[in-house]
Amino acid sequence: MNYIQAVKQYKKTPTEEKLLELSEELVKEMTLKEKIKMLRGRAMGITVKNFLKNGRFYNAEPYPAGGCDRLYIPPVLFTDGPRGIVLRKSTCFPVSMLRGATFDDELEYRVGEVFAREASAGGANYFAGICINLLRNPMWGRAQETYGEDPFLLGKMGVALTKSMQDRGIIACPKHYALNSIEDLRFSVDAKADERTLHEVYLPHFKKCIDAGAMSIMGAYNKVNGTYCCENKELLTDILRNKWHFDGFTISDFFFGIYDASRSLKAGLDIEMPYTFRYSLLGHKLKKGEISEKDLDVAVGRIIRAMMRVLPKYKKEPENVILSKEHTSLAREVAGKGTVLLKNNNSVLPIKENAKIAVVGRYANKRNTGDHGSSNVFSPYTVTAYEGMKNRFGEENVSVYNGCDTEKASQAAAGCEYIVVCVGSDWLQEGEFLVNMGNVKQKPKGSGGDRVDLRIPEEDVKLITELSKLNKKLIVNIMGGSAYVIKEWIDLADSVVMSFYSGIEGGNALADVLSGDVNPGGKLPFTIAEKDDDYPTFLHIGSENKEIDYGYYHGYTLFDKENIKPHFAFGYGLSYTDFEISNAECRLNENEISVTAEIENIGQSDGDEVLQVYVSSKNQETDRPVKLLKGFKRVSVNKGEKVTAEVKVETEDIRFYNPENGEWIFDKEYEIFVGNSSDNITSAGKITF
Repeated sequence: MNYIQAVKQYKKTPTEEKLLELSEELVKEMTLKEKIKMLRGRAMGITVKNFLKNGRFYNAEPYPAGGCDRLYIPPVLFTDGPRGIVLRKSTCFPVSMLRGATFDDELEYRVGEVFAREASAGGANYFAGICINLLRNPMWGRAQETYGEDPFLLGKMGVALTKSMQDRGIIACPKHYALNSIEDLRFSVDAKADERTLHEVYLPHFKKCIDAGAMSIMGAYNKVNGTYCCENKELLTDILRNKWHFDGFTISDFFFGIYDASRSLKAGLDIEMPYTFRYSLLGHKLKKGEISEKDLDVAVGRIIRAMMRVLPKYKKEPENVILSKEHTSLAREVAGKGTVLLKNNNSVLPIKENAKIAVVGRYANKRNTGDHGSSNVFSPYTVTAYEGMKNRFGEENVSVYNGCDTEKASQAAAGCEYIVVCVGSDWLQEGEFLVNMGNVKQKPKGSGGDRVDLRIPEEDVKLITELSKLNKKLIVNIMGGSAYVIKEWIDLADSVVMSFYSGIEGGNALADVLSGDVNPGGKLPFTIAEKDDDYPTFLHIGSENKEIDYGYYHGYTLFDKENIKPHFAFGYGLSYTDFEISNAECRLNENEISVTAEIENIGQSDGDEVLQVYVSSKNQETDRPVKLLKGFKRVSVNKGEKVTAEVKVETEDIRFYNPENGEWIFDKEYEIFVGNSSDNITSAGKITF
């Protein structure tokens, strides 16, 4: 029997029993050498070829792993993400953090459809771009790659992307499993978490993706409770497979994920990526008796079953779908919907027609789509802020100065009524730590990695300060991956928007929002603090201590617990119109809680509101968060219209973990709240069990 024959049989009898039987038969057909090959990345030749051909080192073509030509078993053909397909010149979407700010998992499913098409057109069948690590502290340089600070939000968005990829025959890989939210020390940091914290805070979003059918998981570089993730039996076998019943396959993070082949394989790590390094010793380890052929058979069987579940849906797309108008238009739509309006004094925005506008600052006319590491998408163009404003308002109405010199910026603003200042961060200040080879003790300047400051650069603050004296309407556009401490200067600005890293059409999307063509409806997927030390502790390069406690509280749950007032709350975001949320009710059904509320648009323009549902346990015996997000729905409401929105909360999502017996339990009573941010909620009622 070969793979093609096995797939045909599985289609006729698509049961788990049949799938197991067929995968075992295929494994029996394989030689020992073929089994070992199934567990190895084979990207070396492709990497060298692409570097010599076009100077591009990373993932210009799919990275192969495994495969067995004799039995027609296809290789894993890897592409990275998460702001698009890293292969070739693809469509660069806004980063995941902006997409998290949309609070729209249906929109994220549509994004995944584009990713799947472009992955297929580029020859990939595997997408490792579902980054659902939790944002503990905005210092984390790769925060832009995830969806925010809340496990429920991470899970909903990760599930949407997982489903859309696998519905189109691309194996989905959530990452980095687990507790990966420090970049500079990623190869050495040991994240400590007690059992309850692990299960309630740092793992539920991964479980949601597994429950949704994800067929692969990438192990992280860091240690968890003293053991490297890619050698961690508790994570890879005890939890992932025994508790969650995951039957897909695992891969290592690249190059430095595996330290000992025997430990990793026996712990449950299936494929070493992207090259054969430690797993080149598998044959030797087998001869020494450190592993058994059964260990190989188990890993190979998991890979085969995952392929048979997903790849038959694969449809080869033509290359012309890449960068199609449909795809770039969606990137623009997403960027507009995820832009967050933080401040709008005296309704300065939207900008009126035929106004004179100056676009200034370090990112006024500079491509700034985020990290230049493994998530970089090599789009052939990027619409800058200036280009977008010029496209919308006319070249004759828009002036530009790209820089931080206050005198030159003031000259550009002469004769203008509005000034748009583009500030924030870029790939040099945050992102993948590009020089981190595991032994760096001092961080070189401008090398990406974790942020060294939660404030925008001093030159940006000085620019805002001087321009605020010109008696013009000052709009600050913040570009970056997550939260900034902005209290020191925000009073100087009339309006403030967060456009994050907004992708290939970001400048046009910014103009859509500032002009009012798009009414901003984005909500903060994180909490913005008034000061740095309101966030949990963080470790930087140079620290002698490589252990950090990942505590039970972070983000809005920490602010609630410590009674800290945030500058801007989780879920906050203004609109050009006003909404009233009223008549909230909740009803307990068999496996879900139905939460309804009326949303009325009492303003002067159509817009989107996000109905957010928070659940509070009334258990006084055990320490519980004040409230937790457990549902949301983005709703479009026309001016003068009132709609009834319903959010269904799965009852299993409101349970708590009991570390004494490893069971999930309900508390006796809960109160359900609805609102449009974590600090603006009203009760919808109580439910009891």
